[in-house]
Amino acid sequence: MNPFAKEAHLKEAEKYIRSYLSEIPGTAVVLGSGLGYFADTLESSVVLNNQDIPHFPRPTVAGHEGKMIFGKIDNTTLLAIQGRSHFYEGKSFAEITFYVQLLKRLGIKNLILTNAAGGMNPALKPGDLVLLNDFINFTQIDVLPSHQLSETFFSEHLSQIAKRTAQKAGLKLHEGSYCWTTGPSYETHAEVRIIHDLGADVVGMSTVPELIMGAHLGLNVLGISLVTNLAAGISATPLTHEEVQAVADEIKEPYANYMSNLIVAIVNSET
Repeated sequence: MNPFAKEAHLKEAEKYIRSYLSEIPGTAVVLGSGLGYFADTLESSVVLNNQDIPHFPRPTVAGHEGKMIFGKIDNTTLLAIQGRSHFYEGKSFAEITFYVQLLKRLGIKNLILTNAAGGMNPALKPGDLVLLNDFINFTQIDVLPSHQLSETFFSEHLSQIAKRTAQKAGLKLHEGSYCWTTGPSYETHAEVRIIHDLGADVVGMSTVPELIMGAHLGLNVLGISLVTNLAAGISATPLTHEEVQAVADEIKEPYANYMSNLIVAIVNSET
């Protein structure tokens, strides 16, 4: 399975986007399930619908709107992507990582990947933020056969900025590993026990393909999970997508403030 999008398709998408923008920011943030509200805080925004961008895959999951938004926070320009494609939607890795390859062509240097995840670590609770420092590919599917598992996927520089920003805000930022499963169903009790024993702190159905592609292309990648539910066997109630959305809504103000401060700090660190 070729994970790379066709050069002609990327070129057409790039041309379309550049026709609407006077400048390309250096930082992009991908907003996971229920987290799209962050884009509403941007000023002087230019909104492009994915369906209008040539060859850009359309997300089909609730909570993933399918937009690219260029705007500013405190005069800091960034790109926010609302909605991503998942393997369980029947998408190829070329489609799932299309936007990552497009960002590279546009000149983006920093990629912040966010997601809604299930808490595997008993110390976590819904509403907690987890800075990702490693991952487990529970699917055992090679996203990029040529990639080396020994390479550093997450940027240490961006991770340190994330920690300092949380500390200044008095916000507790946990650290841990993310486990990628294919979905779309939530994990069984037995799977949760296995994943927990493997050392995962959070589990979800995205992020890893984009992370691997981003690191391969030389982007500085940062990963942050919002714990929106406890995994099966840890939670006393059945898991639902509505629960994920509800928790995201509850924490949206402090989360949005943190993301805003984080992005400004990342941009300022490069000037």
